[in-house]
Amino acid sequence: RLLRQRNAKFLWVFSAGWCQQEEVCSKSVINSCGDCIRSGPHCVWCQQLNFTKVGAQEAVRCDTRAQLIARGCPVEEIIAPENLVDIVEARPLNAVFEGRELVQMSPQRINLKMRPGLPSSFNVSFKRAEGYPVDLYYLMDLSYSMKDDLAQVKGLGRDLFRALNKITQHGQIGFGAFVDKTVLPYTNTNKEKLEKPCDQKDQQCQPAFGYTHVLSMTKSADEFGKKVSEQFISGNLDSPEGSLDAMMQAAVCGEKIGWRNSSTRLIVLTTDAGFHMAGDGKLAGILEPNDKQCHMARNIYTKSSEMDYPSVGQLATVLEKNNIQLIFAVTKNVEELSKMIPKSEVGTLQSDSSNVVALIENAYNRLSSKVTLSHDNLPDDVRVVYTPMCTNSGPPGENEGVCDNVGISFKITVTASSCMTDKSFTIRPQGIRDTLTVMLSTTCDCQCENPSEEFHSHCNYNGSTDCGICRCREGFLGQFCECSAGVKDEQSLQQTCRRDNGTVCEGRGDCVCGRCQCHTTESGTSYHGEFCECDDDHCEKFQNKQCGGNGKCNCGKCECSDGFEGSACQCKTSQDGCRTASNTVCFGRGDCECNRCKCHGGYQPPNCLTCLGCPDQCQAKLNCIECQGFDSGPFKKNCSEACSASIRSNLVQKFSLSGKECHRKDSEGCWITFKLDQLPGKDNYYAEIYDMRGERLHFIVTDSGSVTTGFYLCFLRMMLSCWLHQAWTYSMYWGVLQLSVKQWG
Repeated sequence: RLLRQRNAKFLWVFSAGWCQQEEVCSKSVINSCGDCIRSGPHCVWCQQLNFTKVGAQEAVRCDTRAQLIARGCPVEEIIAPENLVDIVEARPLNAVFEGRELVQMSPQRINLKMRPGLPSSFNVSFKRAEGYPVDLYYLMDLSYSMKDDLAQVKGLGRDLFRALNKITQHGQIGFGAFVDKTVLPYTNTNKEKLEKPCDQKDQQCQPAFGYTHVLSMTKSADEFGKKVSEQFISGNLDSPEGSLDAMMQAAVCGEKIGWRNSSTRLIVLTTDAGFHMAGDGKLAGILEPNDKQCHMARNIYTKSSEMDYPSVGQLATVLEKNNIQLIFAVTKNVEELSKMIPKSEVGTLQSDSSNVVALIENAYNRLSSKVTLSHDNLPDDVRVVYTPMCTNSGPPGENEGVCDNVGISFKITVTASSCMTDKSFTIRPQGIRDTLTVMLSTTCDCQCENPSEEFHSHCNYNGSTDCGICRCREGFLGQFCECSAGVKDEQSLQQTCRRDNGTVCEGRGDCVCGRCQCHTTESGTSYHGEFCECDDDHCEKFQNKQCGGNGKCNCGKCECSDGFEGSACQCKTSQDGCRTASNTVCFGRGDCECNRCKCHGGYQPPNCLTCLGCPDQCQAKLNCIECQGFDSGPFKKNCSEACSASIRSNLVQKFSLSGKECHRKDSEGCWITFKLDQLPGKDNYYAEIYDMRGERLHFIVTDSGSVTTGFYLCFLRMMLSCWLHQAWTYSMYWGVLQLSVKQWG
């Protein structure tokens, strides 16, 4: 039986209160039909020969079925692999056990051929057969606190078989007992205490032990009663018992216990105490981890004192593997144990175990009325979802599905997210031997109906077609094999279409005869540029509009319309916010962008008036001050050429400029005082130089007290300056001259 499926993944679109469904094809790099099929579960391929235009990329052949049909691709030319469900084996369910092998779940084997990402579903039916064999293993805690319970159980043999016969005529019961490891600190290792760990007044007490298998599966109530009656209580020191050790051995020693291949397997655990678990063995110096193997000799667990307790996880795995279900007949203080073991039931045991038969009967009914499906060996990149279809169903789940009805079915949905071949996994009901094997392969290539011509006219007789695409023969290139490579090989021609040894035509075009033919973009425009490096769809946006809606995009940059500016044309052209009180724009030391000053290096907004990181202008302009004010210094010979473009100055008796006063030594060691005012522009200053007149006479004295040559240089310059300004009297000249003659002889 074959089922073809076209499942769908939908984009839900809500419009005017109605819900519409739309398939989506998320394309990546598409160079062939196979690339298309692998790119998404709803991507299909148009193999029509003339579907693509000259220069268009072949990726336009890949889209959803609806989109391709809308663009003119005939339905018969669409390649769309579908999921295939092949039910290989589906034996019918058996209603009643009649001695032959039962079938409680169907089908038993399914082959799935799937597209990656496209879910495939099938149904699984289950019906528990009436009279199905039951193997019940009664595992009892024989520590001293269970003394009253043992006495009660010794008389329950026939009652247990009578309850079992209500369920099936093919029931068997076995018996085992446990206490704990016979080492400190769990058991008193004194020789006498090992032989008789009970109180001295108890005459019937068996030696300390870990786990003992007492009776293999039997149909005889008399044999069960006889073996149980031979058991006596034992003892240990601490409250937790070795129940996990006992359950592990009962699960893995199948041949010794007598588990049948076709039966419901139950372990009934009766105890009034908690349990030791993995890691507790370290208290006794037992470090070897539990190996989940059978270690029974003469019905005794031989590794009890050498191997650590199993973990709850280890026990759960072994029970599931061997299709064994647990019924906990425990006192109220240890009921929490069942929550740690899946597919188990719990009942509260009365202090003397008098209700154990009814407890087992009720727990079995609960187990048999609930079916849980799960899987094993699931391959990577495969997802399974179980959807129960029954009255009291649990929610859909990825790990398991649960139903509380006897005759039920499940919808199982499988999704493979990658390509794979001949993978398999198993689905099974927990605690039941039946299995379903699912074989899985994916379809990642196209089976196109290609023309038989080796050299097709569509390819200029220089190549054949493959799913509508030309495959050129050696020596020819191009979308339609229209380009002859000549003496150059294909690699050399392709290299001319690479910018800086990058991708051919930037991945946005085809290299045809050594030149890029650019593809169209998704918006319908074309890529452009020598290497198709430009597109007009990805410029900076403002208010979610490309170029703010005030310009056009050209090769990734906005070209603004008149009256707008900015990287996204987001600003109206204006300089009102950049103008200063002197009607300059940013004091000539910045650019007005979006009506704000963008200052040049070091100058500060908002108007670029001050510069925090610029050099000290007092020192920078000193040489120009000296040559303009006193006709001396390094710029004396070319003062106008060196300084007139950046500074102009006047000698003043009193400063009219505000701001910082500069006080510097000139090239001749004389002090100069001046003030600077920065005019609009980056290097444009006006200076006021203080004219000291008579105050400029400074005596520069050496350590010996003699007047240095510097004095006469300053003196001669001051005499000349003062004579020119007629500021000194003749007596002042005469006094200075006398001082000079006296000092210098």
